[in-house]
Amino acid sequence: MPTTKPSELRKLPVQELQKRIQDTKKELMELRFQSSIGQLDKNHRVAEAKREIARMMTVLGEKARGEEVVGQAEPPKTKAPAQKTRAKKA
Repeated sequence: MPTTKPSELRKLPVQELQKRIQDTKKELMELRFQSSIGQLDKNHRVAEAKREIARMMTVLGEKARGEEVVGQAEPPKTKAPAQKTRAKKA
């Protein structure tokens, strides 16, 4: 299963997200089993499946909280650092 962008996942209904999470968890279980018996050719798929599950669960959590995510979050605005004044030596 190719990786899906979060923007594409946000367009899906909750039921579809839950189904995809369940399917990817089954795939991860099979990949781990293949890895344990030495049959896994693409070792990177285990990490990809984990990331895909995390990505889908994040979007599902956003939907549960009712968050509307338009794009990337803006970085917090910070004040310019105050300059320190040195005490003059007598």
